[in-house]
Amino acid sequence: MDVARKPPTPGPESPIPPQPEPLAPPAPDTPGSFHQVLHRLATEVDRGERVVRTALRGNPYDDDTRGMIALQAGVYRYVEAVELCTKLVDRSTAAVKTTLQSQ
Repeated sequence: MDVARKPPTPGPESPIPPQPEPLAPPAPDTPGSFHQVLHRLATEVDRGERVVRTALRGNPYDDDTRGMIALQAGVYRYVEAVELCTKLVDRSTAAVKTTLQSQ
């Protein structure tokens, strides 16, 4: 008996969270805009960790092409967020070293 498997629909119980809506960049003179950027970056890293954890446990989208592409996109976004964190830490460290050496 060949029964077609219905692909899972993203919802609150879905292991892969839906993609967030892109936010407009904050105005440069807005107080706390750097805080907002760091908060968005941390949120993206947390979301990416959930996606990777889900993929490591076993992908529920094995037979669903759209689900697999969504998983790939989620992992790609996670890698991009981690690379951005790495650059931020590297440049911050270089700025602190430069400041300390100039004193």
